Amino acid sequence: MSRVKTGVVRRQRHKKILKLARGFYSGRRKHFRKAKEQLERSLCYAFRDRKQKKRDFRRLWITRINAACRIHQMSYSRFMYGLKLANIELDRKILADLAMNEPENFAKIVASAKQAIK
Repeated sequence: MSRVKTGVVRRQRHKKILKLARGFYSGRRKHFRKAKEQLERSLCYAFRDRKQKKRDFRRLWITRINAACRIHQMSYSRFMYGLKLANIELDRKILADLAMNEPENFAKIVASAKQAIK
């Protein structure tokens, strides 16, 4: 049986890994083994953080809505309860945007939420 050399295949595999490792620091972009180890770790972080980004944005929106509600003497939880009673179906992303960029419209929404609670 003849001997199989992996020259071309190995080079292609290494080039693929090193291409993905561009932008890494020092030997982690130049040496195959270090690049491969770092790339595996980086891809794990990327997968995890795609999920975490959604959580982080939701937390940010809730913080912004709460801050805007406090200006109108209302807590976040009471505000959300009032929206539910008033049948106002706006998600937190839209509410946070309104609170930041259009405070007069947000004030009207808060007023209708207060009205629904009473």
